[in-house]
Amino acid sequence: MTRRIMGIGAYRVGFAAVVLALGLLIAPRGSRAAEENLLNNGDFARGSGSSCDGWRVDAWILSPTATEFNWIRPTGAEPGEVEIDTHHDNDARWVQTVPLGPGWYYVSVEARTEKILPFFIGATISVLEDSIMSANLKRTNDWTKLGFYLRVGPKGGDVDVALRLGGFMNLNRGKAFFRRASVVRVAGPPLGAERVFDLEQIRKEEVTGPIGHTWSLIATFIFFIIVAIAGWRLFSESLP
Repeated sequence: MTRRIMGIGAYRVGFAAVVLALGLLIAPRGSRAAEENLLNNGDFARGSGSSCDGWRVDAWILSPTATEFNWIRPTGAEPGEVEIDTHHDNDARWVQTVPLGPGWYYVSVEARTEKILPFFIGATISVLEDSIMSANLKRTNDWTKLGFYLRVGPKGGDVDVALRLGGFMNLNRGKAFFRRASVVRVAGPPLGAERVFDLEQIRKEEVTGPIGHTWSLIATFIFFIIVAIAGWRLFSESLP
């Protein structure tokens, strides 16, 4: 009887150990998957010379006399960085194309700035689509986290993530440094989040545009015809 009780107790202890081991294996995996950085070399640990693996450079004026791009290798406990040093007004960026499936994502980076002009868009992390960007840093700032929430529609899509100084029709100059860039899947934006974008809706608006109603287009077309005819008649009557 004693042996039987001991056997049952050992079985229960063994079963509990197996369950605990499975829990330890499964939970960290789920946690890691939820926090996985989808950017390649988002910590800027790898590179060569002034180039950073997984990233390309682009600018409105792609010339070293306008903007210099530098990779700063990690040293000791300090992570790697990329730098944009713009001497003349420009829209300059480090860019990486990332394929994203349907769902919500948080896109973020840490940035610091030196002597960025205050008149136009400063340092941001953005997607190269209309208006999708974080808050922007101007003048001189210590390390600051920048980010935004992005919804990708059911078909998924490729997005160009840009670490950027300046913007479209918002050329700027100064120095911007970026570190710890990431794109992670999230359940959704928290309540009250300010920078929330719907990629599918924005792309639809880019394709269709604010065309208005059909009758308004016809009326506008007729108006321009009338103006053209009236102008032609006045011009003809003024001739000798």
